[in-house]
Amino acid sequence: MLFFLSSIYLVKHCSNFSIAQAQNGSEFTFFRLVSVFLFIYPSFFFSFLGHQERLKKVKSELGKAQLGNITVDMVIGGMRGMTGLLWETSLLDPDEGIRFRGLSIPECQKLLPAAKPDGEPLPEGLLWLLLTGKVPSKEQVDGLSKELRDRATVPDYVYKAIDALPVTAHPMTQFASGVMALQVQSEFQEAYEKGIHKSKYWEPTYEDSLNLIARVPVVAAYVYQRIYKDGKIIPKDDSLDYGGNFSHMLGFDDPKMLELMRLYVTIHSDHEGGNVSAHTGHLVASALSDPYLSFAAALNGLAGPLHGLANQEVLLWIKSVVDECGENVTTEQLKDYVWKTLNSGKVVPGFGHGVLRKTDPRYTCQREFALKHLPDDPLFQLVSKLFEVVPPILTKLGKVKNPWPNVDAHSGVLLNHFGLAEARYYTVLFGVSRSLGICSQLIWDRALGLPLERPKSVTLDWIEKNCKKAA
Repeated sequence: MLFFLSSIYLVKHCSNFSIAQAQNGSEFTFFRLVSVFLFIYPSFFFSFLGHQERLKKVKSELGKAQLGNITVDMVIGGMRGMTGLLWETSLLDPDEGIRFRGLSIPECQKLLPAAKPDGEPLPEGLLWLLLTGKVPSKEQVDGLSKELRDRATVPDYVYKAIDALPVTAHPMTQFASGVMALQVQSEFQEAYEKGIHKSKYWEPTYEDSLNLIARVPVVAAYVYQRIYKDGKIIPKDDSLDYGGNFSHMLGFDDPKMLELMRLYVTIHSDHEGGNVSAHTGHLVASALSDPYLSFAAALNGLAGPLHGLANQEVLLWIKSVVDECGENVTTEQLKDYVWKTLNSGKVVPGFGHGVLRKTDPRYTCQREFALKHLPDDPLFQLVSKLFEVVPPILTKLGKVKNPWPNVDAHSGVLLNHFGLAEARYYTVLFGVSRSLGICSQLIWDRALGLPLERPKSVTLDWIEKNCKKAA
């Protein structure tokens, strides 16, 4: 049945394929279609068919059910605690942390295929899981790896668009500009302009999303080389997987660094739909903006200091501790520096989270990686001390709901150990990773026919007038 379904889809698309398209380097080649639809398409197709019927049933039977009460505090407090989005690929529990399609990070490390025995999970495996809801085999992941490598061709005009910016421009500015330049080849935009039926919106969205996921590491690596190295493009290695190739194109070929990049991309890929970058991508895409436009918007949200930029702030803060107190900082010195930071009106970066109420599992798995590969690294040892010192101080303040470390508290130290010490660039790594989660959900948005997002807003006058009696 799977082969029959794939064959029908191949014939349907290839009937419109021409020699001219092949000569022009069209992305819709027969061989690419065979690769995609014999590997991932059937699993995704059957999954979303079942979800379409499930969504109809939920709307019919549960459409009027209430999910909670909305308070004024929620409206003026960043909508925290307000349930208002459907996000299929992951769910964040305040105590357990993130679950990708129901699987925790330790479960993903155990179940998803790795590049080597007892290695870190391959990001392609997580992408398969997010798209289909199923754990893939190693053969399926290898096929998806090849598929992404085949799609990872970036036109020259993308590099020229980046080169038009000053080399001093922030790495995220250059990265987002490169993603916008990639939009020129959007298959969704072309299909929409030709009048594609809305029931098929997901098909060009799928194509754009896989192309985008495949190409952003190439763009991101060029940004790194342009700003920090000699500006030369390091070609991808067809023997490497997604995470390994990203590390290679950045110029880092230490096998441990390749493993770190696989872990990094996997754990940073998705964190349900309410965070700034994920919500922005979903919001913009709900207007039927294509995945390139939507993801570029998401990147601009990720670049904010209260979101993705925090990972660069952590390493800079840790290095400031070393500069003032030395590498062999005592517990008392560390406590004094933490209080000095807090008393100056600043936060201790890398601690706390808008949803989590316990230590971030993404922090924990990075700590385990460090204990395995770099236990004697001075900055890692400092991070370990911070884990002991900071939470009690934040708890004593009484203003912090979650005093525990988050994912940003650890990633910079790991990257720094292997030579990627340019903290300003770290958010770009986050952005590459987040393409997997955001784009997977965008495909599901179109497959399920989710509508334009349009919440209601009110003024302070309205709140004062209508809420006084309820207070």
